[in-house]
Amino acid sequence: MKTQTKLWAVVPAAGSGSRFSKTELKQYQYIQEYTVLEHTVNRLNSLNLAGCVLAIGEQDNFAKTLSFQHKDKLHFCIGGTERVHSVLNALIYLSDIADEDDWVLVHDAARPCVTKECLTQLVQATEQHNQSVILAIPVRDTLKQVAQQNQIEKTVNREFLWQAQTPQMAKLGVLKNAIEQALGNHIVITDEASALEYVNEPVHVVQGRSDNIKITYTDDLELARLILQSQNLA
Repeated sequence: MKTQTKLWAVVPAAGSGSRFSKTELKQYQYIQEYTVLEHTVNRLNSLNLAGCVLAIGEQDNFAKTLSFQHKDKLHFCIGGTERVHSVLNALIYLSDIADEDDWVLVHDAARPCVTKECLTQLVQATEQHNQSVILAIPVRDTLKQVAQQNQIEKTVNREFLWQAQTPQMAKLGVLKNAIEQALGNHIVITDEASALEYVNEPVHVVQGRSDNIKITYTDDLELARLILQSQNLA
């Protein structure tokens, strides 16, 4: 990173709204003695962050009680109805305390297994290319396009296909503008890169690792537990 620019992290952690209690949200499930969210934020804190903004639910009184590392660098804002709205709210919050040319690293709350090495490579790529970057892995499996009634229509060429992960990095002003433009034009935003693509902002891909899983289903929690145990023993 250039000496005059800072690196901030944003973690959308507003969960699944009011449909689930806080104890049932995936980011608040425990792996060993820490919640998934604590593992995630503590991984990000292996970088030299200026600060980390957590976008949490309006009724969330639990997140602020957790044992995060570098708690003095932690900020909280209210999340939105969808992930993209939580990210935008965090970027708006950051706009008051950060420079628009500062770099922002957005990472899913439910990805606790991202390695320090991948995080470092991501930051180094911004230095090398001076553009937005994301972690991703090449698609390994044969992909099928399936039509109605679960019938295979064709095999999809996977040669140029990558599976996006997080973190995803961009300059604060660039990312905030991209998301605001996309949402203003009712474009579906599934990750930061899709907003950047919409405004023709180039995005570089850094190859990540397959163990940087996102906890989505119940059995993913056990897989994350095994991955973290393995990483800690390495």
